[in-house]
Amino acid sequence: MRYRTHQKTGDRISEIGMGSAYLYEAEHDEAIAALRTAYEGGINYFDLAAGDGLAFPLWGEALADVRKQVLYQIHFGADYSKGTYGWSLDLETVKRSVDWQLRELKTDYIDYGFIHCQDEPADWETYQKNGIYRYIRSLQDQGVVRHLGLSSHTPAVIRRILDEVPVDMLMFSINPAYDYGHGEFANGGVDERAEVYRRCQKDGIGISVMKPFSGGQLLDAKRSPFRHALTQYQCIRYALDKPGVMTVLPGAQSAAEVKKLLAYEQAAEKETDYSEIASFAPIEAAGKCVYCNHCKPCPQGLDIGLINKYYDLARAGDTLAAEHYRTLEKTAADCVHCGHCDRRCPFGVKQSDRMREIVRYMDIR
Repeated sequence: MRYRTHQKTGDRISEIGMGSAYLYEAEHDEAIAALRTAYEGGINYFDLAAGDGLAFPLWGEALADVRKQVLYQIHFGADYSKGTYGWSLDLETVKRSVDWQLRELKTDYIDYGFIHCQDEPADWETYQKNGIYRYIRSLQDQGVVRHLGLSSHTPAVIRRILDEVPVDMLMFSINPAYDYGHGEFANGGVDERAEVYRRCQKDGIGISVMKPFSGGQLLDAKRSPFRHALTQYQCIRYALDKPGVMTVLPGAQSAAEVKKLLAYEQAAEKETDYSEIASFAPIEAAGKCVYCNHCKPCPQGLDIGLINKYYDLARAGDTLAAEHYRTLEKTAADCVHCGHCDRRCPFGVKQSDRMREIVRYMDIR
């Protein structure tokens, strides 16, 4: 398992995490085996926005003995008072729900306490008015909540909340369908969504990725908005390549499904290459580097995807990105403009021209 270190919290987080939406549907022993397989395979980050309250005692049974080695994100607003998942902006309901979740999980603290499901400006206004945000902060003061998270599908709402409160982790839906304007949660344009990723990287806010397969639609040619099936590994790498992303949170219902997810860590480059999505890209995405590294290998040994990422982040105000750029073994200044990357880029990026642009920009910083 590969791990990524959170800039603000210092937590070492597995790049493959695990969601909880459907595990409760599995047989008891299979569910426990799935969770233990995940932990033993190196997964240490778990989302608890479960589809049913039955999920929580499963986590409590499977992972209570290793609680200090795992990280839980728990959502203030997810309501399980009726058994199945619900959403509440009532403070007393939120308090009861969180207390119940902690008991069932057999824990007395929350690693990442989330401002939950903020998709409209009115949601955030009600969340504050009803005292839920103050409640999370009070638990932070007591040490019960260690870090503050935010869950949203809407870039405009994300921007507003990040402007107003000190968020450490954002849970956001990232996949090619949503980024390219297809699906129920495809909120924001190509550039608007990319700006969320870059801001998070710049500000040290980690991103945990929900819905990496668009609810399974991207894995099924008949259901996919592109009428073409992608693989789990392509979707996972797509999300992990985005700035700010710490971990991707697919769901699983068996040990076998978990093992398949874990095998991503040993997958060959060709198994994770998602460059074919260029044929689905809208006009506004054309000519923009997505850091897929399909242009590798560069004859001069440049890591073109990483050079582009540092450049984009530096332009977004990330001073560390400019410093990281200068520590690269080879920078854009080493480009000989042979055109190899131009011919290979499926997104139509004129990388040789872009290398000149990057040199000019970085030289004046």
